[in-house]
Amino acid sequence: MTPQIPEYLVTFEAAIRPIIAAIALGLIWTGATRMDGPAPSRYATAGILSVVFIAWLAVAQYVGAANAYFAASENAVPTLLLGLLIPLLIAIVALRQSESLARLASAIPLHWIVAAQVYRIAGGIFLVLWADGRMPWQFALPAGIGDVLTGCFAVVVAVLLAQKAPGALRAAYSWCLFGIADLVVALTMGAMTSPGRAHLLALDAPNLLISSYPLVMVPTFAVPLALMLHGLVLWRLGRERASTGRLAAA
Repeated sequence: MTPQIPEYLVTFEAAIRPIIAAIALGLIWTGATRMDGPAPSRYATAGILSVVFIAWLAVAQYVGAANAYFAASENAVPTLLLGLLIPLLIAIVALRQSESLARLASAIPLHWIVAAQVYRIAGGIFLVLWADGRMPWQFALPAGIGDVLTGCFAVVVAVLLAQKAPGALRAAYSWCLFGIADLVVALTMGAMTSPGRAHLLALDAPNLLISSYPLVMVPTFAVPLALMLHGLVLWRLGRERASTGRLAAA
């Protein structure tokens, strides 16, 4: 039984998706303009990465629209995990194996990477769906509130980093860990309120929307992208701390 998709959700998702894509592509090309090396090499790296990103978005949309992730039975195979984990694994391998990609990622101002997650405010749509009686509170409240807080504090932490304020790096670490924890809680509660082997909550009114298009774009596109950005922030913070340690030792 597929759920009825409210028109406002379709409109909202169609509006927010290109904004998120534009933010990600903006980071890529910002890194290309700032990284070392000849212009053809820098822009070739950015071009390839942009094509891969757009292809990922297109595949996620195609598979999601085909209802390949939709789960309605308690014995449903959790195919949604594939849409979440495969992009993450590819991103991790690419960053570790590609020197040009690592240089591009290192060239993006850290506060811009943090500020990019202002799009997480859009997670407030979960609260709207809960208030509309279309989503269980066990998922909607922690996911919605956590996303809104992460998106709001992304701006605050980005300003602190841009101003090189005392404690800015500590604030970035704290924000990053909070944002990751929010995603872990949201994924966990999503699994526990949706049909499947982990379905323990909201048994009378399961969370069918989260695996239905267009909201399925959240766990298969928006969440993996957020985790990539959080991972990139932690990677950059680790490199900066190591660099500061080497300078202190010298």
